[in-house]
Amino acid sequence: MGLRQIVDKIKPTFSEGGKLGFLHSTFEGFETFLFVPNTTTQRGAHIRDCNDIKRVMIVVVLALVPALLFGMYNIGYQSGIEEILPAFWFGFLKMLPMIIVSYVTGLAIEFAFAQKRKHEINEGFLVSGLLIPMIMPISVPLWIVALSTAFAVIIGKEVFGGTGMNVFNPALLARAFAFFAYTPKMSGEAVWYAADGQTGATALEQLATTGEMKWSVMEAFIGRIPGSVGETSTAAILIGAAILLFTGVASWRIMLSVFAGGLAFAYLFQAVGVDITMIDDAPAYYHLLVGGFAFGAVFMATDPVTSAQTNCGKWIYGFMVGALAVIIRVINPAYPEGMMLSILFMNALAPLIDYFVVERNIARRKKLIKNVK
Repeated sequence: MGLRQIVDKIKPTFSEGGKLGFLHSTFEGFETFLFVPNTTTQRGAHIRDCNDIKRVMIVVVLALVPALLFGMYNIGYQSGIEEILPAFWFGFLKMLPMIIVSYVTGLAIEFAFAQKRKHEINEGFLVSGLLIPMIMPISVPLWIVALSTAFAVIIGKEVFGGTGMNVFNPALLARAFAFFAYTPKMSGEAVWYAADGQTGATALEQLATTGEMKWSVMEAFIGRIPGSVGETSTAAILIGAAILLFTGVASWRIMLSVFAGGLAFAYLFQAVGVDITMIDDAPAYYHLLVGGFAFGAVFMATDPVTSAQTNCGKWIYGFMVGALAVIIRVINPAYPEGMMLSILFMNALAPLIDYFVVERNIARRKKLIKNVK
């Protein structure tokens, strides 16, 4: 109650005509972040709900917490620290600067564009700001995190009109920029901290290059393997998936079809005897446990802005995301991870998928009407 009174007291200063009226968009962004807007509809047909985009984004952030916390612990564990709390604290200190740089860079750009356009603050970066460091190698320099974040926000969002208008997932666009612009920092044998302070490749890269399974299926499922912070623990990711599905924030059709597509093509390659180390020495379902497959299926492919909108389209979109990820991994051994490219590619095709689904439904209804006549 006291905070509400303070906000109401200073609100006229930031309103139009006030001394700081030019910061109206920034003030409105902070106010609606702290409190649900108190505007109500008086007439007409409207949906009345206490939830807004900020609250939805906060649910996604909460769903990311299990993977984030385990990832912080895993940083310390992969660095040779056996005790849980010291390992977590080590990972926390490594991860915190990346999160701060991501949020400061992205929000500064978001606020600047909102002030320039005199629009409300876009809420989408509440999630993107956390996703970006979670899909980066822990050894990546902070300046690359800042530059990739700026690229994703400006080129991936603002040039299209801001949140809700972007074609590609901003977090994946940030990783793609960093990967292709600074490949040695993002891929290879020196991107992950291993025991004794030495560096090493991620689990997926080691599996693809050496053909040796150094970790059991249970270890891969729990997440005690090297990799980006958010992608290692499938168990923690599934906890986040349960939160998203229970709250209705994410599409279960997309999640299920991504896993189905990946599993189907993994078994297909295994059945036809493709001579690829990844398939020969690992079970087909291992594709779902290592790399960014599970994290991408739950938190990236389900992005409501960049994914398909029709129910039928969601099945097609999700299946193709999973299938393409496995195809890229198997056909191109030099690039063992394929989830990023598959999702970005399907982001571009999502509107086309919806178009054909809608056109098919229209044609079917026209045919029914013709038959009735």
